[in-house]
Amino acid sequence: MTVCSIPPIVTSANSSNKLSIMETTNIKNFKLGILVLAGLVLMISTLYVIGRNENIFGSHFVLRSRFRNANGLIPGDNVRFAGLQAGTVKTVRVIDDTTIEATLLIDEEMKPFIHRNALASIGTEGLIGNKVIDITPVAGRASQVQQGDRLPSQQVVSTEDMLRTLDKAGTNIVAITQGLKFTVERINNSDAFWNILSDRRIALDVRSSLDNIRQASNNANAMTAQLRGLAEDITTGKGSVGRLLKDTAFASALEAAVAKISSAGDQLNSAAARIGNLAGNANTLVTDSTLSANLSASMENIRKGTAAFNENMEALKHNFLFRGYFKKKEKEAQKRANQKLAGN
Repeated sequence: MTVCSIPPIVTSANSSNKLSIMETTNIKNFKLGILVLAGLVLMISTLYVIGRNENIFGSHFVLRSRFRNANGLIPGDNVRFAGLQAGTVKTVRVIDDTTIEATLLIDEEMKPFIHRNALASIGTEGLIGNKVIDITPVAGRASQVQQGDRLPSQQVVSTEDMLRTLDKAGTNIVAITQGLKFTVERINNSDAFWNILSDRRIALDVRSSLDNIRQASNNANAMTAQLRGLAEDITTGKGSVGRLLKDTAFASALEAAVAKISSAGDQLNSAAARIGNLAGNANTLVTDSTLSANLSASMENIRKGTAAFNENMEALKHNFLFRGYFKKKEKEAQKRANQKLAGN
């Protein structure tokens, strides 16, 4: 009778099971190691990307800018220079009730391009995206920014302001639309208005009135042109009025002529007064017979006296004492007459 050896068979089965369990455990450990390694790589990559965005792993410098309103700006928001990513917002703090200061971490590679006259403003990424600070270069010579410099800021229209303005505009448009609707309804319900529109005589009268207005306007334009020409002539010294206003010599001559006319008028007045006196005297002479007789006698005496004087003068001319004197006078008179004739 043969007896089978059971223990060796049992030992072989146990060894196989142990090997299978070990291989399964190693595979699981290997997979776990790969998963942990992948997780570490992903975590390191994420930390690097976040740190790079926060300028932790890169060289950077600090700039500051102040605003009247932060408009929702928070630390971590992006900073752009001329539309390019240039850094992030480090802190946002309140200086006083009207001033908010933002500290900016800017990439060192952007430093040569940013100057102290650049303007900082708070904008929005897209229509309703995160807030962003835009640094805009300004034309003109300025020095390069340094660590801790404060950039001047400018206030731009925010999305909230635009929406608020659009809301007001929409309200106004609604009010205007309602007013137009009410006006159109009144026009549609007005029989008098439609009667006016359908009456052809009114249209003809309106056209005639417009023609008259057009003609009046043309006449006014022509009159204006004539007045402009007259004004130009006066300004340039043309015509009597222009000469009077521009020519000083003519104005002086005119003033002298007026003065002479005034003097002649005065003289005429004086002559008229004298003529009046003479007329009065003549009237007296005519009406007073005694005075006329006396005047006649006086004139006769004067005539006789003149004749006697002439005879005496003639006798003196022939007298030997005065003959030389009168001859000398005659020669001088003859000489003056000859000189006068020679001069003519």
